[in-house]
Amino acid sequence: MELLKNTVEIGLEKPVKLLHVTDTHLALADDSDNERKHELAKRRNNPDIERYLAEQIDYAKTSCDLLVHTGDLMDFVSHANVERAREILKNEGIFFIAGNHDYSQYVGEAWEDNAYRMNSYMQMGFGLGVPMFFSSREVGGVNIVGIDNSYYRFASWQIWRLKKEAEKGLPIVLAFHDPLFEESLYEYHKERIPEDCTYLVGCDEEHLLSYSEFRAVQQRPDEPTLEMIDYIKSEPLIKLILTGHLHFSFESNITDSLPQFVTGGAYDGIAREVTLV
Repeated sequence: MELLKNTVEIGLEKPVKLLHVTDTHLALADDSDNERKHELAKRRNNPDIERYLAEQIDYAKTSCDLLVHTGDLMDFVSHANVERAREILKNEGIFFIAGNHDYSQYVGEAWEDNAYRMNSYMQMGFGLGVPMFFSSREVGGVNIVGIDNSYYRFASWQIWRLKKEAEKGLPIVLAFHDPLFEESLYEYHKERIPEDCTYLVGCDEEHLLSYSEFRAVQQRPDEPTLEMIDYIKSEPLIKLILTGHLHFSFESNITDSLPQFVTGGAYDGIAREVTLV
């Protein structure tokens, strides 16, 4: 396991340690799954995933207060993946919020919108046994709030829910799958993969110019998304954002006082220990 380490000062009397893990991408299939799922599993499975996952869970249990998983625990929806994910998430030491692959049927085969998401959610048997769209948990006087933004947008009801969480008066760590737009992250991604879009939430029209039409339509922010981003930037109780999705690690600030940590793929053995003090 490759362990990144950060310390963030948020005014706690006693430190709280989080292990941030994201993008595990379980790729399993069994006798209940069709041939197409088996082909996906054969093509996309990484034999080291389970070993890395065990190391990450073990480390969190012995050295941290909570493991925060920001989505893509599964690579696609299959009977085997759902059963394995449900087993993992029974662990009370794991806090989870969904990513786009946690709803993906065959990995990029269709336009992914809320109807697509809900179809997969119902097919799983109402999700993975834990909240997938919005969740919160208090640990050591810190409110960990997970929000599903897996299709590059936030919903109005999620803004309302986040404001209710802020009413608790505790410092908030936000956890979601897709990172928020930030200039240096955008530029870093474009340097790495010049021909690709950047998969960031909240890109303005100028930054969408280099995207293909498909990606621009997919990732263009709507009004609730822009409202949510404005609220996140303005709420002083929000102290840190933990995200994934990009499969590389990056640290930057959304505002002068709000860091955003992107953590690389757990399938590659990467995890981030964050000490809140």
